[in-house]
Amino acid sequence: MNIAKPAALLVAATALLAGSTVAATAAVPDGTRVTALQRTADQVLAGHPKPLKVTADTVRYDGLTLTAAPRGKAAARDLDCAYGHLCMIVKGTKFDFYKCQSWDVHNWTGDGPFTNNQTPGTVARFYNQDGSVRWTSTAYQAGTATWDPIWSLRPC
Repeated sequence: MNIAKPAALLVAATALLAGSTVAATAAVPDGTRVTALQRTADQVLAGHPKPLKVTADTVRYDGLTLTAAPRGKAAARDLDCAYGHLCMIVKGTKFDFYKCQSWDVHNWTGDGPFTNNQTPGTVARFYNQDGSVRWTSTAYQAGTATWDPIWSLRPC
């Protein structure tokens, strides 16, 4: 059995759990690179099509960009979020949603900042596992949210 791939995944997962601000990469046997950020994306967006672009510090989907979150209290308090976007930090990863569609998410836990910087009056909805609405945010709004248990969301 070739242990290179499981070892590479363990390195990436360990860096993610440690909260590293540097995107850890590890080589896998086919020569591709696995980043901690990509592992996070795979974990929280299970079932979504694979990303359009992956770099060491960014994972892009059609309608969502993931990046390593800024560190420190001031960075979390001043979450940068472009106009027309819904942004949040979950487990050390910044999620920047900019497309109106439903997103299933998994493994969201803890508390984190959010900014709903969509057009005024746009309502973002966050759902429980059974599909009922857990909470909503009407633009413009910013604050801290409890992510567990959030199972899906719709930015608009």
